[in-house]
Amino acid sequence: MELVLRLARENVTRETGGPFAAAVFETGSGKPIAVGVNRVEPMNCSIAHAEIMAIMLAQERLKTYDLGNDPRRPRELVSSAQPCAMCFGALLWSGITRLVFSAPARDVKGILGFDEGPMPPAWKKELIARGIAVQPGILRKEGIEVLRLYREKGGTIYNSRRGAPRG
Repeated sequence: MELVLRLARENVTRETGGPFAAAVFETGSGKPIAVGVNRVEPMNCSIAHAEIMAIMLAQERLKTYDLGNDPRRPRELVSSAQPCAMCFGALLWSGITRLVFSAPARDVKGILGFDEGPMPPAWKKELIARGIAVQPGILRKEGIEVLRLYREKGGTIYNSRRGAPRG
């Protein structure tokens, strides 16, 4: 999580994307497979979220669309914040067996006003039912600090309905 939060902070500091980062690791060993940062604005691509980038790069590196294809090497997604509705959907198809995140969606919405989309009310249970463990709130204070830094720097609160910069 420290690596992921450092990448999220760097993305804000360098103004290279939103305040989010994620990485795919081998569960247990902690071996990094791929990292991703939010690239929505620089790429003009609404789906360039950190989780999507990390999953995509891990699948490309491992030459598989199923990151759970080797039960001896389960993979986890570590994210600076709770995944949005889109990234939640990507988790279901990725083969990831564990989700670890820092700031919950209520922090992302409360601090920045991002619309995280319509999540199923029992989203954690949905993941667990599909064999994906969930570990929320890891280094939450540090995750919140990155969100506040983005707000202080006047980062864009983007989505297709409220794309104006936060002022």
